[in-house]
Amino acid sequence: MPLCDLAPAHIRAIAPYQPGKPISELAREMSLRDADIVKLASNENPLGPSPKARAAIASRLDEVALYPDGNGFELKAALAGRLAVEMAGIVLGNGSNDVLELAARALLGPGTSAVYSEHAFAVYPLATQAAGARGIAVPARAYGHDLAAMRAAVRDDSRVVFIANPNNPTGTLLGADELHGFLASLPPEVAVVLDEAYGEFLDAALRAPSLDWLAEFPNLILTRTFSKAYGLAGLRVGYALAHPEVADLLNRVRQPFNVNSLALAGAAAALDDGEFIARSKAVNDAGMAQLLQGCERLGLAHIPSHGNFVCIEVGGHAAAATQVYQALLRKGVIVRPVANYGLPGFLRVSIGLPEHNARFLAALSEILEQA
Repeated sequence: MPLCDLAPAHIRAIAPYQPGKPISELAREMSLRDADIVKLASNENPLGPSPKARAAIASRLDEVALYPDGNGFELKAALAGRLAVEMAGIVLGNGSNDVLELAARALLGPGTSAVYSEHAFAVYPLATQAAGARGIAVPARAYGHDLAAMRAAVRDDSRVVFIANPNNPTGTLLGADELHGFLASLPPEVAVVLDEAYGEFLDAALRAPSLDWLAEFPNLILTRTFSKAYGLAGLRVGYALAHPEVADLLNRVRQPFNVNSLALAGAAAALDDGEFIARSKAVNDAGMAQLLQGCERLGLAHIPSHGNFVCIEVGGHAAAATQVYQALLRKGVIVRPVANYGLPGFLRVSIGLPEHNARFLAALSEILEQA
């Protein structure tokens, strides 16, 4: 029997995660220059990293021959001071994807289940499947989480509920009271992984007091990232906040050097650059308004979003959206098709700088006129 046929069936059945198309790949495919391509596919910060992060990264280049601090003391201390949490309750990850998978590895396995929403981040079902657990996808409500239905979907063997707030790829947002009530309704043996990767783009009034809930709900795990607003996607660094005993469990399955030294230094410095985060949010707010005004001019519907991206309906079915996506690629504009998220008529567009957004809208307008 071939070796691969001997792998567990749940591993062989995994469909690998498909990231946004890189600029270099499109340049090769279409014979374009990198400089002539606009990438609005992966929810990256168009400003890049903060100046403080750049300086910190440059200062550590001479250390790359050495293993990083496997405990991440410097970054954990910075997070603990900034967020007023215990260092023992912090788990560092190679991006927040890593800590999501750590939660699945630590808490799930054959004979257990995880609950998540339709149109939710693709890593939730992937991590669940990789752990050999059963995934329970709950139909969405207005493209977002239906918490009542998710609570009803929790079974005796359920060990994890994944919630993204704001949600990726739809950008929908749950209110604090609704979330708190959901947490209070769950048995203590069911962990809630609350993914707040896009929390920095929220107005202060819309942010849930999730840090305060950690003391109230020992089964709550918060996950956050430096890939989005902080502009460090290429360095891959994220973290989880949890009860110290839960954090200890996640750390038992964590690779010992899962966050590199440049990422540790850059993230700690970025955390101290509030001015940069405020600027990033301002650019995002203005860019969102620019894209939505463009959608209105073009007569296109969209899903209201609280992230740094928006899903725009460009066709009534997957084939139409795929045609628009391919036409955009030929014009050097990369966006994200989301048919694999159950949104076949939509394209997800990340917010860019004003000139990037204008380039996308102009290209989209030309394509729709020719259709």
